[in-house]
Amino acid sequence: MRFFIKSYGCQMNSYDSQRMSDMLAGVGYELVPSPEDANVVVLNTCSIRDKADEKVFSDLGRLKSIKDKSSEDFLIVVAGCMAQLRSQDIIKRAPYVDIILGPQNIQQIAAIVDDFIKNKALDTVVSTSMDANSKFNQLFGKFSNRSVSEFLTIQEGCDNFCTYCVVPYTRGREFSRSVADIINETKNLISLGVREITLLGQNVNSYNGEDLGGKSCNLSGLLFRLADIDGLKRLRYTTSNPKDVDCSIAEAHRDIDILMPSLHLPVQSGSDAILRKMNRKYTQGEYLRCIDMLRSYRPDIAFSSDFIVGFPGETDEDFEETLELVKKVNYAQAYSFKYSPRPGTAAAKMNDQISDDVKSERLQILQDLLNDQQSQFNENFIGRCLKVLFVKNGKHENQLVGRSEYSHAVSVSADNVSIGDIASVRITSVASHSLIGTIER
Repeated sequence: MRFFIKSYGCQMNSYDSQRMSDMLAGVGYELVPSPEDANVVVLNTCSIRDKADEKVFSDLGRLKSIKDKSSEDFLIVVAGCMAQLRSQDIIKRAPYVDIILGPQNIQQIAAIVDDFIKNKALDTVVSTSMDANSKFNQLFGKFSNRSVSEFLTIQEGCDNFCTYCVVPYTRGREFSRSVADIINETKNLISLGVREITLLGQNVNSYNGEDLGGKSCNLSGLLFRLADIDGLKRLRYTTSNPKDVDCSIAEAHRDIDILMPSLHLPVQSGSDAILRKMNRKYTQGEYLRCIDMLRSYRPDIAFSSDFIVGFPGETDEDFEETLELVKKVNYAQAYSFKYSPRPGTAAAKMNDQISDDVKSERLQILQDLLNDQQSQFNENFIGRCLKVLFVKNGKHENQLVGRSEYSHAVSVSADNVSIGDIASVRITSVASHSLIGTIER
């Protein structure tokens, strides 16, 4: 039997897709490069915006055509956040879907697929319970091949209930894995050639797992423990909520050599009025003080962020405050989106929704500013040397692409350097969203 997995959305979905791949490979299934070659196709979905949902339904329509023509077993599995949030919509709009798995049920995929095929089930199998502990307790078995840089989920779910966000309804309340489990997985990844690990959590700074001695361990404590593991060359973590960043994290950035000076710290808006409506639990001033505190411990730290424009009730003045915050922080990179109402969230029920034309206009203004900042940040590295971990082959012959300490993509001629190497690269020029350099001898 052969399987294909397509992952949408965030890094946590990428991690979950890798785990499902491990589990299917562990029972003898072969990973193939296209759905046309597969017997089982898994769409691991995102539900952060409406466009993500519609993309899945579009892909499902194409899969139906393949299924209708197939002379073999051809199972369609919808997993992830959209599966959790809209299982009945999926059944109604795409009744040919065979299995629906919520994010906390991916550990069941091999058993459910096997049972479905053996028993020739006619009805869609739906598994959408929310028990993160069960998910991680049953997750580990065979590890398939890994790249040089990998994700590792340490915390899942959210207790913040931001008014625009579906995460508490798709991944449940906050759950932190134990330090022992995380160390064990880290060592397994290193044994497969992984050199850089990015720790994942919906609110990674609220990590509160059980330590080796049975006591509580926060994120900074975990980072110090992982830094002692032989063979691990680089550490990162995402995504942080500004309200949970404290001095212990700043100290970790100062004192842990393998912790990279790059931090994704979503602010969403620069307006205190909008932040209150979003239920973000911090003010613009508190966010800026957090930035200043981190820079005082690690002056070269580079920040990225997320922004939502056109949130219900956002005035021109609110938007201007966002632009002013961006100018004060000076981001290395950022993601920005138009507000998209999500089913079941408080913001979707607010009366003062913003027109799409206004959202589009504001988004363009914000993105122009952010792109200018990113370009300036990148250009500042021309002539300087960066330490680059090479992770993959480039688009051109004899080219490798790596990642700098500050999360740049860096391309070089692959003379005397291989995937997995960390080398000093002198930056010679800037492409649209990457750097180009030469290996320093």
